[in-house]
Amino acid sequence: MKIKVMLVDDQTLVREGIKSLLSLAPELTVVAEAGDGMEVVDIISKHSPDIVLMDIRMPVMNGIEAVKAMHASHLENIPPVIMLTTFDDHQLVLQAIQAGAKGFLLKDVALERLVDAIVAVHRGETLIQPSLTQKVLTTLQNKKSDFESSAEPIPLSVKEVEILRLIAAGCSNREISEMMFKSEGTVKNQVSNVLDKLGVRDRTRAVLKAIELGFI
Repeated sequence: MKIKVMLVDDQTLVREGIKSLLSLAPELTVVAEAGDGMEVVDIISKHSPDIVLMDIRMPVMNGIEAVKAMHASHLENIPPVIMLTTFDDHQLVLQAIQAGAKGFLLKDVALERLVDAIVAVHRGETLIQPSLTQKVLTTLQNKKSDFESSAEPIPLSVKEVEILRLIAAGCSNREISEMMFKSEGTVKNQVSNVLDKLGVRDRTRAVLKAIELGFI
């Protein structure tokens, strides 16, 4: 079945452009659109999208506030959110991570990368585009994290640290499998082991914990 996508952007031309691009991907279908964060919760309840692709900067209610509203709502199934951002929005990316967003892409992302990101996040991965990662990590290294984590994480193997560094570089499981010459299923299991050992629930929090421990 196709992955159902909801688009949220206050600029109609941008939404139409993204919709036209996504129509070229046979595995995706756009089922709903919104011009403001205020509309998101109601539209999700009506159309049940699998993924929400949302601009981080919008008037009235921005993307971060919309994600918070989604998690504060009584929605039975809350779809993961991929934020569209600019290179200078890394501070907002941190706020969006804390709010619960699962993916971050620059607005000039290529169609292939956009489709890969939607598929990856739909599989349960958390993804930050590599060109954003270094700015985000630099900011994180200069501020105290308030993400939950275990007080005494289980030590990681050399291979697990290598995987963790690739995660921090913004690599998906598929990209990691290609770099390490492993099957994607093996990498997925190893990533899960890393999260368990660090006592965190997703890839972004794993990166934050790794910074605290001095792994990256």
